[in-house]
Amino acid sequence: MFNKSDITRNQCQLFGGQARQGYDWWWHSFTAHNAETGEEKPFFIEFFLCNPKLGGDKPVFGQLPENKEKKIKPSYLMIKAGCWGEGAKQIHNFYGWNEIEANMGVPYSIKAGDNFITETKTCGKVMLSEEDAQKHPEYMSGAGEISWDLKISKKTAFNVGYGAGKLFRKLQAFEMFWHAEGMKTEYEGEIFLDGQKYLVKPETSYGYADKNWGKDFTSPWVWLSSCNLTSRVLGRQLHDSVFDIGGGRPKVGPIALNRKLLSAFWYEGKPYEFNFSKFWTFTRTKFECSETDVAIIWHVEQKTWTNRMVTDITCQKKDMLLVNYEAPNGKKLHNRLWNGGNGKGTVKLYHRGKLIDEITCENVGCEFGEYC
Repeated sequence: MFNKSDITRNQCQLFGGQARQGYDWWWHSFTAHNAETGEEKPFFIEFFLCNPKLGGDKPVFGQLPENKEKKIKPSYLMIKAGCWGEGAKQIHNFYGWNEIEANMGVPYSIKAGDNFITETKTCGKVMLSEEDAQKHPEYMSGAGEISWDLKISKKTAFNVGYGAGKLFRKLQAFEMFWHAEGMKTEYEGEIFLDGQKYLVKPETSYGYADKNWGKDFTSPWVWLSSCNLTSRVLGRQLHDSVFDIGGGRPKVGPIALNRKLLSAFWYEGKPYEFNFSKFWTFTRTKFECSETDVAIIWHVEQKTWTNRMVTDITCQKKDMLLVNYEAPNGKKLHNRLWNGGNGKGTVKLYHRGKLIDEITCENVGCEFGEYC
């Protein structure tokens, strides 16, 4: 059963070969409300570690022209914070490895300056002027200021099973690993965006927390998740439900597994999983992601011997951003990685051919991109 907490998967994984060519990130996304107007706005916060064995007193940027010419790999802690919707932005601040205090054990923790994160809380601040954002394209950042102080309470996990288990982590068998310790997470506290205060309340945070690590990214890159779900059959909101879909083209060593997704739906306490690594379930997946002038559209169909899940999500480009990362090898191949938190759509869930429910999904975290 996938709803199984395992915070050992959340500890820092940058050892062995991944210490010289590897990344490790902790992602948090949630919805907040303007303290004055009540306006709803989704936010994200990420702590991204890269190539610790290559680091020193200052961050090393792979996108600097002189570093690209010399094939110097990046090394740093990147703290990424931003928002979606009107005025969507991402702001990056960087720290050299000698400026970081990282607890590699369980529970993990990372501290750099006034920024801190662990399993149950995070606080910090990122800021960058428009002048510096223009002057330093190697930062891959927009301009602005975001600060936060949040409690984190993870309610439902998506444990993908042996594929990210202790043996496979030790062998570093996959190019990209995934664990969602809090695919449903409640956040509480406050966040400031360019001087505007937003309140984060557990019951309306619609939060999500996961972790990726490895030596490189995947292409295509697909992610969909929401816990703001309403049943069309029952005619009410589903308070103990969440779904999560992720993957694209995973690689086991040099072998690419084409168009594979891992998915889980925790439906009012009942688990429905579509996991290709659990071969005995005979999971089959078809997905299409398309781009129009105004929107990104996802269509995912997955089946096992007994269950079927059909997911259709749309997110307006005006509410999204092109999220920026460079890989541990110094290359930036994801230059159109669409990322949003305002997706909407439906999920249809079937058991032995019979419709269990058709669910309306809002505040959907979503991502799609391919190398270009």
